Amino acid sequence: MKNYEKRENTNMRTEVVSLPIARLRQFENHPYKIIDNDEMASLTESIKTQGILTPITVRPVGNGEYEIVSGHRRVFACEKLGIEKILAFVKELTREEAIVVMADSNLHRDGLLPSEKAFAYKMKLEAIKRQGERTDLTSDHRGQKSLTSVERIALESDESKSQVQRYIALTNLIPDFLQMVDEGKMALTPAVEISRFPEHTQKVLLDVCELNECMPSYSQTVRMRKLSDRGMLGENEIEEIMSEEKANQKDRIVIFTDELKRFYPRGTRPKDMVADIMRLLEKRERQRERWREDSR
Repeated sequence: MKNYEKRENTNMRTEVVSLPIARLRQFENHPYKIIDNDEMASLTESIKTQGILTPITVRPVGNGEYEIVSGHRRVFACEKLGIEKILAFVKELTREEAIVVMADSNLHRDGLLPSEKAFAYKMKLEAIKRQGERTDLTSDHRGQKSLTSVERIALESDESKSQVQRYIALTNLIPDFLQMVDEGKMALTPAVEISRFPEHTQKVLLDVCELNECMPSYSQTVRMRKLSDRGMLGENEIEEIMSEEKANQKDRIVIFTDELKRFYPRGTRPKDMVADIMRLLEKRERQRERWREDSR
């Protein structure tokens, strides 16, 4: 590991020191996932052979402890290697200042999940608002009131204002749908439309999707959103729209939940109905196999 002399910049309220990892703690509500994958293995190997090339950033939080603002993945890699100390920039930051730095620390990294961007943008936007700035305008570098808070975030992230707003909208999705977006099973645009549905409506749509093994198209979500805005989107409307055959769609069988409810106790979830039906079909297939063997 490289040797850094302790130094302090009073203007930036920053110093570089070697800190015990045991005195570090995770940033509260940190939006970036730490995954022990090939990318982490590569980072771990780099630290093992070359040491920490860029110190992490922390802020003091009292009792001799520090909150990690930037560098969670580096800390994780060091823990895997059994390293007990790590170089760190110690900055006297307010909670809001720390959130902005934390959010920006990984936004330019390749391979970020949509959910990571979504919550990072949302946390940054809320932090900017709490800093006492107007929620509609912020100052540019000349002190002129010209940029909205979202426009400032977009400018600093190299994304359009609309795209930033789309990502922030994803934070209103129920966890199952958000995971589908992260896994690439659902595109961003229909997910944004679904995020505008009340939570109970999203859950109904999820049940219909799982029961029929399908995903809504953008046009379907737009139509459902218009009905939802008018308070006219119920289970029947969702099932009717989702039962429509989409272009290039494989043959499938659609069974409405109303047709199955009479066979199951009240409150049985559609996905549990599907699981039970599949078990019955598998049992029947095993019986057929036995009949075929007995007839030989």
